[in-house]
Amino acid sequence: MDIKTASALRRLRLVSAPEAVSFLLLLVCSVLKRTTDFNAVPAMGMIHGVLFVLYVVFWLDAWNRTKWDLKTAALYFVLSVLPTGGFFAERKLKREAEAAVIASRARREGVVGA
Repeated sequence: MDIKTASALRRLRLVSAPEAVSFLLLLVCSVLKRTTDFNAVPAMGMIHGVLFVLYVVFWLDAWNRTKWDLKTAALYFVLSVLPTGGFFAERKLKREAEAAVIASRARREGVVGA
């Protein structure tokens, strides 16, 4: 894995969890808006919107660089629109990055022929 691909996956991973947290906070703010006088939906909506757009941009970059098949790319996109999906995406991306590092070290040391 080259450095640009690793960077694209890292950016996607780093925005996944905050995007999920902002989605959950937006849901909480929506409930509070309807049950109390507290209205943080406009501010939280903007924060979540910015994080979601960043996620989609980083997702497109990662898809382009890693050459994921359509199923994998669709999975990461679907995880972005589920309230806790960003947490699962972050964990999956972390495991994928660790596996790539291990494979790269093994190839460099001549342990495997891959």
